[in-house]
Amino acid sequence: MLRRLFLIILTGYLLAACGPAVSATPTAAATELSATTVPSASAVPTSPVITLSDGLGRTVTLNGPAQRVVSLAPSNTEILFAIGAGTQVVGRDETSDYPPEALSLPTIGGYSGFNLEAIVALHPDLVLAGGINTPELVASLEQLGLTVYFLPNPTTLEEMYTNLETVARLTGRESEAAALVESLKRRVAVVDEKIMPLSYAPSVYYELDATDATKPYTAGPGSFVDMLISRAGGINIGNELQGAWAQISLEQLVVANPTIILLGDAAYGETPEKVALRPGWSSLAAIQNGQVFPFDDNLVSRPGPRLVDGLEAMARILHPGVFK
Repeated sequence: MLRRLFLIILTGYLLAACGPAVSATPTAAATELSATTVPSASAVPTSPVITLSDGLGRTVTLNGPAQRVVSLAPSNTEILFAIGAGTQVVGRDETSDYPPEALSLPTIGGYSGFNLEAIVALHPDLVLAGGINTPELVASLEQLGLTVYFLPNPTTLEEMYTNLETVARLTGRESEAAALVESLKRRVAVVDEKIMPLSYAPSVYYELDATDATKPYTAGPGSFVDMLISRAGGINIGNELQGAWAQISLEQLVVANPTIILLGDAAYGETPEKVALRPGWSSLAAIQNGQVFPFDDNLVSRPGPRLVDGLEAMARILHPGVFK
């Protein structure tokens, strides 16, 4: 069941219409939040009114940089901390577990439903939604008088940089974000420079969920994984399937015969040894050549600055001779 939940969570990032239900029913946690002193954020220099258009085409206006931010998505939380706005975050969704400092923040629900009263009790001047959230959730929060900005999922690393700059505008962290973006671009340029001259591109099967090993789920076209595999100098065999998160039959997998297998479900107990014992899998080149690797899926499923970590990790696996 945990691995099925894992798949549902991943799917939510690209299929916002399947996002979480909204719950306005107070919970024990919400009551506790209401009864305690709301933590104060570090002071941020004031600036003129900020007006930006968000991913839903809405015009969002702030009187100055947001100093009390509630994050509704793990990627947003990672972005906020990465640009130096961590001290301005006063609440997070329950799956925001990176960086470790975020774990000390109050949670306001998540995939099973957001607690609107808990969000209001934190007195945010900005609620930062993401591609995992639904327009209906945004509307519900707006009806409560909250200012909500919807940050769209990027489809490229370049769009991810734009998201960093946007959140920086909203929080008054432009200089920190500029330095971060420049650093990320330099790291990506190193990968691009090493990959560009190569004539060999290994075929890659990225596993999301193999609860049914005869029809496992993999990353299809339009997913962050697909984009990063290509950028890292590989060929995603799932690119020919339908949908960003798609099932591939064992027969299709045998025909594609990937030379490298990346286990994005390693956190759920999958190992190279277990994969080798699956009926019908032993003929795959990746298994015969010992090219099955556990992979930290958080690096490629959360559209924040750690996508660059994911790119580097993939490039080292796909082309170890180049990235020594």
